[in-house]
Order: sequence, then C-alpha cells, then structure tokens
Amino acid sequence: MRPKPFSLVLFKPVTKPQAKATARSGWAPRLAQEARLSELDRRLASRQGEADIAIEIERAALLGALDRRGDAQAAFIDILRRHPTHFSALNEFGTWLAAQGAIDAACRVYAEAILHHPENPMARVNLGNLLLRANRHAEARTHYEAALKADPDHAAAHQGMGAVLSDEGDREGAREHFGKGFRGHAVSTLPYRGSGPPIPLLQLVSSGGGNIPTAPFLDDCVFLTTVVVADHFDSKTPLPPHGLIFNAIGDADLCQPALEAAIRLIATSRAPVINDPRAVMKTGRLDNAAHLAALPGVVTPKVLAVPRSHLAGPEGSVLLADSGFTFPLLLRSPGYHTGRNFVLVETAADLAAAVAELPGDELLAIEYLDARGQDGSARKYRVMMIGGKIFPLHLAISRNWKVHYFTSDMADKPDHRQEEMAFLEDMRAVLGDKAIAALHAVCGRLALDYAGIDFAVNADGDLLLFEANATMVIASPDNDPRWAYRRGAITAVIDAVVAMIRQKAAGGKAG
Repeated sequence: MRPKPFSLVLFKPVTKPQAKATARSGWAPRLAQEARLSELDRRLASRQGEADIAIEIERAALLGALDRRGDAQAAFIDILRRHPTHFSALNEFGTWLAAQGAIDAACRVYAEAILHHPENPMARVNLGNLLLRANRHAEARTHYEAALKADPDHAAAHQGMGAVLSDEGDREGAREHFGKGFRGHAVSTLPYRGSGPPIPLLQLVSSGGGNIPTAPFLDDCVFLTTVVVADHFDSKTPLPPHGLIFNAIGDADLCQPALEAAIRLIATSRAPVINDPRAVMKTGRLDNAAHLAALPGVVTPKVLAVPRSHLAGPEGSVLLADSGFTFPLLLRSPGYHTGRNFVLVETAADLAAAVAELPGDELLAIEYLDARGQDGSARKYRVMMIGGKIFPLHLAISRNWKVHYFTSDMADKPDHRQEEMAFLEDMRAVLGDKAIAALHAVCGRLALDYAGIDFAVNADGDLLLFEANATMVIASPDNDPRWAYRRGAITAVIDAVVAMIRQKAAGGKAG
C-alpha cells in the first residue's frame, strides 16, 4: 500500500522571526557551512533522475543551521511530500521544529516517525524529551522504556529515564540511569547559527534537574554553548574551550552534588563565572529562611526539614507543634517547582494523608504566610535580579493559596491585568519604598548574577518571602493581545541578561 502524502496540517507555522540578512563573514566555520551548501546545491542541480534523499536531508538541515528558517522548512516539507515515511527526514524535521519552539508540531513529527519505525529508539527518545519538558512524565517514560527495550545501551534514553525517576522521587533509580546515560556523554555542544564569531560559553548543569531555563536569553546566533553535566564530568579531563562559564545549576535543595562538582570545575578555569555555585549553595529554603529573616522589612516563613516517617505517624503533629508550627501549614517535597508536590495542610487531622501524597524520604514543613488582599485573592509578585539590578517580571492573582501564573485568574480578570500592568510600569509606586528596599537587601545578600524573588507584600509594607533563588523562569506570553502589556517588561529582563553575559565575557580571560 502506497503511503499517504505528507500532510501540512500536521504543522503550525514557525513563529520565530526570520533572522536578518547579514554581510558575508570571514568566520571559518560559517564559510565552511556555506561552501558545503553550495556543493550540495550543485550536486542536486546536476542529478539525473531521482535525487539522493540523503543529500536533500543534509541540505535541509544545513539551511536550518545557517538560520535560513523559511528555506529549511520548505525543504523539509518538500522532501516529506515525496517520502512521507522516511525516518531521517522525519527525525531531522522534528529536531529542527523543536529548535524553533514549534513543540507541538515537533511532537507530531516524531510520533509519525515512531508510527512507521517503532523499533528505532531515536525518535522515541526525542519525543520523550519533549514530553518531559511539558511535564508529561508518564508518557515520556513509556517512550524511554521502549527505546531501552530496543537498545539497552542507548545513552540518551538512560538520561531521560533518570530524569523521570528523579521526578518521581526514586533518586537511587535515577542515579543508576544517569550513570549509564552520562558516562562518556557529559559534554555536548549546541548548534550555533550565527554569521560571525560567537561568544564561547560553557554552561554547567545538573543531571537531576533544578537548572536555570536559559533558552530565552542564550541566543544561538550569539552564543556557542557547550553544556557540561557537572556531576558526571570526568574532572581529569580538561574543560572544553570557553570564554565564560554560566553556572545554570540553580536548585540548592536538589543539586548539592552537582554544585560541589561545579565548584571544583570552575577552580580549573580562568574564565569569569555567572552565578558562582558557592553562592547558589546558600539559597536553599532552609538557608533563605535563616539568613534572610534578619533583613529589614523581610518576613520569611519558618522552615523545618523532617523525615517523612516522623510526620506520617501519630506523633507528627506533636513534633510540628513542639517546633513552633501551627495549622494551616505547608508541606512540600524538596527539589520540585511550579507547585508540584506542594500541599496545604489545614488541620492536624489532615497531616497523615498529606504526607502520603508526597514523594521523598524528607519533607519540608513551611509556615503558611497569608498573602491574601482585602478582596480575598492571594497575590504573588516576581522580580528578577540581573547583575545586581531588579526588574519586575509579573504579578499573579488567584483565589487559590498556591499562586502560579499559568493557573491564576489573570486571563479572565481585566482588573487583575490592570493591577499587573501598574506593577510592571511603576514597581515602586505599587510595592512601596519599604518593600523595594527589602528587595534590594535580598538581592545583595544572595550575591547572584541571575536570580528571582517570589513574594507578597503585607499591610505593613513588609516583604512576605516565598522563594529566592536562581531557578526562576522568564516565560514569554503567547500572542494573545491581552498580554501585550507584559511583553515590554519581559523583553527588558531578557535584554538585561544578555547585556550582563556580554559584559562578563568582555572582561574575562579564556578558560
């Protein structure tokens, strides 16, 4: 049976803007790519009969590498019209779409590759990685398990399984898979699509997550990024060439081994470092509660790390009361974000059931700070600290105690959006001088180049501190016109990060 023609309805248009044309550069790698593209064009122009599909796929991928996005998309679609089930064409197109941010389209392309080539582990791993990014962990696990069944030694599948198990709280199982996945694979270089010499940047990450999402500001037309998984890098091996180190390991509660490894690695380099791992190690929830409470105008919650076995038993509420806690209080598993594995416990009678919901051998008991305003809605502000300066990022308002922008009431409430707009336009007028001074004090105490603070402000103008660390996400809104007022503030933050990185790189020595 002849395969059905490749369908364009599978794909959303690529919305990432086309790169501006630039003058021909003398940078050797770029010239080599252009020369190879010219060679492939000549070979295809002189073909007799059917084209060599391998050459066509290489050409399409090369167009993408040269940042000729429209041409690359057209080339891939043309190939797949004629060869709709070709594995390499589907896989390369999916990879290219993912790089453009067209994640839904990339998932559909990988699924098509799996449909026609179910025993090939590569597309399953690629799809699993995208599902993992979307927090669809159970679906991702299915694909990683299938990939490992087809190839028990597939490094990337072991890496993905490690990430899934880590998220499920199976740290021991995660370590086993990470060991297999990153042994000999702890270094990778991301594609560079610039037309001139890049800024060579070394990005340190943790195998188990807790890393800063750098995609919004590490432009692949500016930075040549080499990623090093710090906790699996062989310290006897020289670091890859670099002019700057960006320590993207951000979660002190989750990433202790990786941060310790990062400290050892940066000691072998002369290059400047963004987010010194020694400073990051001091930003866990327990440390913040202890170290930031003394700052004027800052209210931090009481935090206690407790073995789950102590809380699950009948004496759990007594232990908390003896430690100064009252109900309601919060429980969370360390190392999770976006509200996952984080619950409100209303009464002592609810404690055992709440503990049973959460993964991990140790849980954090956290004092509940009431962030509700006079209207009964809770408010959570976020500011970013970039190079010692503070930038407003967003305000989320919700009827729920657990406030996250993506689950808040902002989309449906024009008055809430108006309140957020006022915050973005004049942060000091909204928060007051006392809270602004407190934010600057927190910024100085953390001593990080890149970090964020989630907080509320009480009736006395004090800062109710929820979180202050490096793992904060700069998330851009979709194209809905309701969010037009947010884009200027987000652009200002991203521009500040890029300027900070450039400044650091300009003042450093090559590592």
